[in-house]
Amino acid sequence: MDESDARLSGLGPLVALVVVDVQMGFEDPRWGPRNNPQADSNIAALIEGFARAGLPIVYVRHDSDDHDSPLHPSQPGNALKSYLRAEPALVVSKNVNSSFHGTPDLHAWLQAHEIAGIVIAGITTNHCCETTARIGGNLGYQVWFALDATHTFDRGGPDGTVMTADELVHATAVNLHTEFATVTSTDLLLAAVGSDLRH
Repeated sequence: MDESDARLSGLGPLVALVVVDVQMGFEDPRWGPRNNPQADSNIAALIEGFARAGLPIVYVRHDSDDHDSPLHPSQPGNALKSYLRAEPALVVSKNVNSSFHGTPDLHAWLQAHEIAGIVIAGITTNHCCETTARIGGNLGYQVWFALDATHTFDRGGPDGTVMTADELVHATAVNLHTEFATVTSTDLLLAAVGSDLRH
């Protein structure tokens, strides 16, 4: 058993799945090349697993302030993807990267429900998902980051160098693991939900 497996054994009943920005606007080609075509099916599997276990699910939606963004509330791309069918315990609206800086207040809601841990999945790996994990870790939550239930896009740097989506995901995993979160997989999380939480 590696370190990730061992730490997953601590996944207990006081945990919520936070699904970040899984919106139709990320299908827009203007974002450029993306990675991990399995991300959507893995996110859907986590939602189904948590719903079956009776665990809370939080949907986070990015309501961009930019009228030209596909994520602006006036655009069809603002809508959540159709496979987010399970009834959420909470829907958070935000216009920044962190899911903890939206409305209603995610931190206040987690505290009110005595939820000590969060599992993060969604879009994009290195922006809103990573930022949410960092803030969650700093706030004292136990954070599990479902790396294969996220995806991102190629991105250019200030020197003109383009990092591929896969390279950016690898950097996120290195940045987060054991510092802000346990970086793990959909399969390990579903196994933990099934073995630890559905007695």
